[in-house]
Amino acid sequence: MVKIGYLAVVGATGAVGKEVYALLEQRSLSVEKLILLASARSAGQTIKVNDHDLIVEELTDESFQGVDYAIFSAGGGVSKKFAPIAKAAGCVVIDNSSAFRMADDVPLVVPEINPGDLDGHQGIIANPNCSTIIMNMVVWPLHQQNPVKRIAVSTYQAASGAGEAAMRELTTQTADVLAGWPVEPKVLSHLIAFNLFSHDTPIGEDGYNQEERKMIEETRKIFHVPDLPITATCVRVPIPRAHSESINLTFANPMSAKEAREILSTAPGVRVIDDVVANHFPMPIEASGQDDCLVGRIRQDVSQPGGCGLELFVCGDQIRKGAALNAVQILECLITGGYISKYP
Repeated sequence: MVKIGYLAVVGATGAVGKEVYALLEQRSLSVEKLILLASARSAGQTIKVNDHDLIVEELTDESFQGVDYAIFSAGGGVSKKFAPIAKAAGCVVIDNSSAFRMADDVPLVVPEINPGDLDGHQGIIANPNCSTIIMNMVVWPLHQQNPVKRIAVSTYQAASGAGEAAMRELTTQTADVLAGWPVEPKVLSHLIAFNLFSHDTPIGEDGYNQEERKMIEETRKIFHVPDLPITATCVRVPIPRAHSESINLTFANPMSAKEAREILSTAPGVRVIDDVVANHFPMPIEASGQDDCLVGRIRQDVSQPGGCGLELFVCGDQIRKGAALNAVQILECLITGGYISKYP
């Protein structure tokens, strides 16, 4: 059993925060004291963790005194304000927001890929974007065997990526549309029920939106390949939970679909679902609630000469591996000094 001292969960009443303390129960992690932190609006709620009733406390400047580790899942603004305060109090911060991901002195870590980047951290560690994590769980093992020279990815991102309120909006909108009632989007920018739309983050001068830019820049940092050619198109779809991605890869050398399946079949945190006969491939409904990212539709890209191109389709739980699980795995690495994928 892995033993942890004092652990704070910031954003404890949100979807990712709830998943964090659920994972603590599931992964044989013994926490000396668990502190649940949230806004003043949520403070005072009672949450049961490991058969103990814990009171949610208001997040303040004094919340991190004596705390060893903190997992932040409350948005970039909260992280920018309170992560430096936690660090100054001697607390190691694992941050799920985008606030520090591209900072030179902050490691951006997926434990199955680059746990060594944790060495020499300066008190703040960043969790990558959920879509970045899900993509790279399958790209990295292949890249290790045959360098990837270009990535083109299109995402199909679930409502869960925008938080619990967006998941509820998908449910209520679907019921309203089926009932023939008028629908006015409140959480998301556009109708999500029976619809899909381009990820509604700000678009830069280059035409790429913020989500697409995250996938590009974060992958380059994680892979330590600052000029890796990557293009992305990110789309929101009416799925409650688990993102899907269509990935096109160009390799330095030829790679067959069979070789890729063999590599991915032993990759940590990856499960191959590629049954051509039954026409059964990764689906978000099957990835939801799962630790592993599911990969299939592994096939040669016939448009690329010389057998150097592959097509893949991957599904991964945005709340779990895309956020909470990755953060907990980072915590495990810090405690044990090495990457551990699962505990018996």
